[in-house]
Amino acid sequence: MGTVRRVALVTGGSRGIGFGCAAHLAAAGFDLAINGVKEESDAADALGKLRDTGAQVIYCRGNIAERRDRDAILARVENVFTGLHVLVNNAGVAPKERLDILETTEESFDFVLDINLRGSFFLTQAAANWMIAQKRADADYQGCIINISSISATVASVNRGEYCISKAGMSMTTKLFSSRLGEYDIPVYEVQPGVIRTDMTAGVAEKYDQLISNGLCVTPRWGFPEDVGKAVAALATDQFPYSTGQVFVVDGGLTVPRL
Repeated sequence: MGTVRRVALVTGGSRGIGFGCAAHLAAAGFDLAINGVKEESDAADALGKLRDTGAQVIYCRGNIAERRDRDAILARVENVFTGLHVLVNNAGVAPKERLDILETTEESFDFVLDINLRGSFFLTQAAANWMIAQKRADADYQGCIINISSISATVASVNRGEYCISKAGMSMTTKLFSSRLGEYDIPVYEVQPGVIRTDMTAGVAEKYDQLISNGLCVTPRWGFPEDVGKAVAALATDQFPYSTGQVFVVDGGLTVPRL
């Protein structure tokens, strides 16, 4: 299908969990399209590290909440690589201000869901149709979609309800697309990270340092982007072909019921 190496598009792939995913995909032999909203120059360090692995790496700037940007991202991937094998829906935002659900604003709700859910849903739709076309053209084509959600899909946080709702919606998106794409043998997976040390959690680091030291997780440490990246690489390299629609939890045992 025009490329020897498989190609992965990672949204929000230049930092945090997205970069951890991209790094492990590069190590697994993928070429990469990295999406972000920053100028490419601002992502130069991350892109350079990925290129040092030998992967061909392009940067696709755009806001996935905007249809025009989504179309441009996929068009650039097609122009450079001709094909796409893995979509990692990682781009996401937290509320700009954590507010109790009795005070959450419509503006904050729309901001979070536009990127975390609506944008990811329609990017998935477009990528899925492209993957179907590739499968029809080449029976040996292997593609998959990996949605990075969060334990917040099932664990309620009343001071960031819009974020929890967006991740719960991502869980249903996984179920829907896995059901629809089954006939084409294109699996769709969900990865639910727990408390991961990134710039998104920097503002609550002291809180979680204390909670983790008091036994929040079975594994007594923070999660790191590479923990999520290892799971994503395993899924992308077809290690779990019979697990479409399933949730892979990477949370150090945080959500294990305990007495």
